[in-house]
Amino acid sequence: MPISQKYITTLAFAAVLAGVLPYPVHAAQDNNMMMKGPETNVMVGGAVMYPTKNIVENAMNSQDHTTLVAAVKAAGLVDTLEGKGPFTVFAPTNEAFAKLPDGTVDTLLKPENKAKLVSILTYHVVPGHLTAADIAAKAKANGGKAVYKTVEGETVTLMADEQGNWWIADNSGNKAQITIPDVLQSNGVIQVIDTVLMPK
Repeated sequence: MPISQKYITTLAFAAVLAGVLPYPVHAAQDNNMMMKGPETNVMVGGAVMYPTKNIVENAMNSQDHTTLVAAVKAAGLVDTLEGKGPFTVFAPTNEAFAKLPDGTVDTLLKPENKAKLVSILTYHVVPGHLTAADIAAKAKANGGKAVYKTVEGETVTLMADEQGNWWIADNSGNKAQITIPDVLQSNGVIQVIDTVLMPK
């Protein structure tokens, strides 16, 4: 089934597996980063993120997401991420990509590795419009963990630590922190993360 028919959400990379559970139910309520209402016109990568623009349009203006944008273009996912959605994208920054072993990004951007790149990018996308409050509510109702199925097909797990910081874990042992939550888009939400997630 083509990606565009998989109820796709898109790129962004999130999900970190860091055994930081359990956390008190009230932690989510005390966490001002996650529980304050979504804001409009958030600054990301030195640019204003406009809720009237779509995921790709905003990401292209962020100086912190040039690698992600290049990857999305190489994977042929631009049209998908500009689609109606809604999508929730866990978007790794340039620094997140820089943490990968030397040569990893260059290798993934080669045409012969497009399928692998698509797999990684769609693993950072969850169908639906998920705000920080939505994630916190699901975690509260499920013993501290919020598990979501990605467009790629595998799951990611979100949880809060004792300080109220929110993390996303993949199924390969990687974890990423949500550094800028609730960047609203016309076709979804971007949750900025500091580490690239990898499907198994």
